[in-house]
Amino acid sequence: MSYSACYSRQPRRRGCTKMAWWQQVLAVDAKFNNHRAPATPGFKTLYIRRRSQLLRDSAREEGDSPRCMSRNMSVTMSQTGSQGIEGPQGPPPAGSVVPTQRAEASKAIVGGTSIGENYAFSGVHHIFDQHADSVTMVKFAHNDLGLLACSSLDSTLSVCQVSEGEPRVLHTLRHHTAGVTGFDWSSTNDLLLSCGEDGAICLWSSSTGQCLRTVSDQAGGQVLSCLFHPLNSNWAVLGNSRGLVQVLNISTGHYPKGGTSKVAGQVTALTFDSSGKTLWAGDDKGIIISFLFDLGSGGLRKGKRCVVSEGAAITSLSARTWASREAPNPTLLVSAACNTLLLYRVVDKEGGLRLKRNFSISHVYQPVRSTFCPLMSFRQGACVVSGCEDCSVWFLDVERDTRPLINRLQGHAAPVLGVTFNYDESLLATSDATGLVIVWKRQ
Repeated sequence: MSYSACYSRQPRRRGCTKMAWWQQVLAVDAKFNNHRAPATPGFKTLYIRRRSQLLRDSAREEGDSPRCMSRNMSVTMSQTGSQGIEGPQGPPPAGSVVPTQRAEASKAIVGGTSIGENYAFSGVHHIFDQHADSVTMVKFAHNDLGLLACSSLDSTLSVCQVSEGEPRVLHTLRHHTAGVTGFDWSSTNDLLLSCGEDGAICLWSSSTGQCLRTVSDQAGGQVLSCLFHPLNSNWAVLGNSRGLVQVLNISTGHYPKGGTSKVAGQVTALTFDSSGKTLWAGDDKGIIISFLFDLGSGGLRKGKRCVVSEGAAITSLSARTWASREAPNPTLLVSAACNTLLLYRVVDKEGGLRLKRNFSISHVYQPVRSTFCPLMSFRQGACVVSGCEDCSVWFLDVERDTRPLINRLQGHAAPVLGVTFNYDESLLATSDATGLVIVWKRQ
């Protein structure tokens, strides 16, 4: 079964709420934007941005500002027994992230706001529509405000600049002959690594858009996931459709001895911990396997096995080391195609996992991704963001025992697949199954 088969068309849900009616109008506008002045893409973008501004201004004039609408939505959802967005909270549970006197500098980074206020993304900064098929992944460059890359099933990648002057596409990367399933930035942002259904692994110069090297999958399978080692960009790890986790030497194009391991299903997701010593691989059978990585030789040694949900594909993995006194435990965020987003605690040096929390989110058919918000502080609460098949973007406070949903963006007209923050959380980029990429700005 090909990777693109996951993108089956499903009936779209209408769940339009008063809180985000203007976002629904914007989604329709974005859908038909290609038909407006096709020869002048700059006009299309200007139209959408002005349309978004007018809709939000209209909502405020009618007394339904985003803040008021958020409160109304909280009441409505509470009455129906659903998860609310904001509301009075009781004492924080034991072990949660709580502000202390030591946290003033950390709190200042995020402006001293509540977690709900800090993630009130609603303004549309820019809309990109350069891709003709599903955008499988979006990712900002490391420690960069506006360098954004996107991969698509139309067999191309694009590199965009969204923070300096008018947002624009810098390069369109063309070398793959089938859908691009994933990519990663090198630690210094000068290189991009991509993989695809054609079984090719491509190394690109992010500044010129030139393809520097192409390597074929050693087993002849589709390559479904790839990433650089976080400390040494000479090493890359790949996951293919034949169940192989493979280490690749980028400089030589060779696969080192001892750097290949077999798992049960197609390897659909990969992530390292911050030290680069532990690797987790998720497959389409709902299983996560940990590996210990040898930085010198590129060798892999299997660690622990965790069954998330049998038969439910793992579509996204994101590891985070919570380096604070209040929340010191390494954690793994998992998107699984069983209508669930899960948070695991890493419990040993071999990457063993113990379930901490799980959240209901619409996700069965599409390769939906999720990520931690990059600023992890001593402020009460900790946020993650996820795509969703209900065409919205979900913000969740993973430290709340009740009503973890703190924001929901509804600007897309198709299932949301990719999500990414720039490093200071001023911009959020999301992509969907029609090829649309929306860059949101903090309110």
